Amino acid sequence: MDVQQLEAMLAKGRDSSLLRFSLGKCYLDLADYPQAVTHLAASVGQDPGYSAAWKLLGKAHLEAGDLDAAQLAWEDGVAAAEKKGDVQAGKEMAVFLKRLDRKRLS
Repeated sequence: MDVQQLEAMLAKGRDSSLLRFSLGKCYLDLADYPQAVTHLAASVGQDPGYSAAWKLLGKAHLEAGDLDAAQLAWEDGVAAAEKKGDVQAGKEMAVFLKRLDRKRLS
């Protein structure tokens, strides 16, 4: 699905964490980081355990240049992943956090 189809679904009131995740991913792919952040934040707001959404939310913040928000998203994502037992997503976000620390030091 493309952004227009997903936005039409949202406009019809079919809001869900999966729809918001899909919209956020589309906007991230289009390099529209503010829109990506909006939809991914809505996704984790509806489902705080959605570790894939936390991962992309951090990436959207990073691409938008907001390192602090990226760090917070990934920290929350690691906690959500650990709580849910999503080991792989937690490890990935932990790696992103280490890379972010190195980026800040350079």
